[in-house]
Amino acid sequence: MIRPFKAAVLQFRIDMGAVDANLGRALALLRQAAESGASLCVLPEMWSTGFAYDRLPALARTTPGILHELRKFATEKRLVIAGSLPERSGAHVYNTFHVINATGAVTGHYRKAHLFQPSGEHLHFRKGTSAEVAPTDVGIIGPHICYDLRFPELSRKYFLEGATLFCVAAQWPSVRKAHWELLNTARAVENQLFVAASNAVGRSGDFHFSGGSLIVSPWGERLASGGEDEGLAIATIDPAQVDDVRRRIPCAQDRNERAYRKTRARS
Repeated sequence: MIRPFKAAVLQFRIDMGAVDANLGRALALLRQAAESGASLCVLPEMWSTGFAYDRLPALARTTPGILHELRKFATEKRLVIAGSLPERSGAHVYNTFHVINATGAVTGHYRKAHLFQPSGEHLHFRKGTSAEVAPTDVGIIGPHICYDLRFPELSRKYFLEGATLFCVAAQWPSVRKAHWELLNTARAVENQLFVAASNAVGRSGDFHFSGGSLIVSPWGERLASGGEDEGLAIATIDPAQVDDVRRRIPCAQDRNERAYRKTRARS
């Protein structure tokens, strides 16, 4: 049984292509979270590079070195770290969510399955074609990247695979802030688990991000929320609450697969 632990969602400005500056901000906040006793830290989407489309293939080459540094940090601080970075594979670049366990092992590797066409993501990234939960020292994580929140099919897959916690890495623009809050809460309530969601702040390229990183309980309670400035929000997560909520309202056993099947149109 996993004991209650502190989770931190980190938010900061992501400068386009400025890997060293972005890494410096991330490490400073990770140290602050570790000093505050956090066992889980969630970073934003594409936090090391931003969406610097014209340089993505070259910038993605920095990711292995960053992962090496994060794995060392996770081991030293006994910290689970999650977030999204550009990944180069052959001629393609993926927006990939990595989960690093407190042992330093990478236990989750999810390539973003839903690319946001209005901002041109589909023109620069390869779409991921699989998604799996990630076992960690703080529970079973279901990884999400930004736009994924609008696709409850992905969340339900993780729920059925035993997820107890969703981690969300995002660059969600200020103009749709209400959707950010609503969708994260909906995913927590309908899947009866905790959601720890990290968003960027400030301006990056053509978009402005208002932060609002948050941690939501299985009952939909907002346990912690970041404002519009750089920093972190911390809350205590009690995994036993997931079991309690699922016992009180047994959604898993009340599912009716037969009703969800596609039926032929009646003539």
